[in-house]
Amino acid sequence: MPRVFKAIEIEKEEKEIMRDYLDRHMPHVICTDSVKRGEKFKVKVRMGEEYPHPDEDDHYISLLQLWNRETLLAEARYTAGVNGHRPNHVEVDFFIVAPDVSMNLSAMAVCTKHGLWQSEDKAVKVTD
Repeated sequence: MPRVFKAIEIEKEEKEIMRDYLDRHMPHVICTDSVKRGEKFKVKVRMGEEYPHPDEDDHYISLLQLWNRETLLAEARYTAGVNGHRPNHVEVDFFIVAPDVSMNLSAMAVCTKHGLWQSEDKAVKVTD
C-alpha cells in the first residue's frame, strides 16, 4: 500500500519551512456546505492555493480523485504536458448528485515524483 501524505501529520514549524512543497501537492475540495437531496452540484478539486505544481515529463499531477468517505465518486487522469509544460494549479470540476445522507468529501492526488496526497475532509450537509 502506498504511503499517503497529509499536511495535518506535519509539525507546525516544519510546515512553514516546507510551505511551497506542501501547498503545490495538497489537493483541496471546494464546494457548498449544504445541498438538497437529489440535487446536482459542483465539486472542484484543486491542487494548491498559492504555489503552482510543475508540468514536466517526469514530474506532474497524474490523477485527481473525489471520495465520499470510503467510496470513490469520480476521478480525472492527466498526462505530462497537458497543461502546456508550465507550472499550474491542476483542477477539475466534478458534478455529482447529492445522496440521501450527508457527505464527508475528500480528494486524493498523485504526483509522479512525490506520491499520493490526501486533502482535508469537507463536510457537506444534505437537506430536504
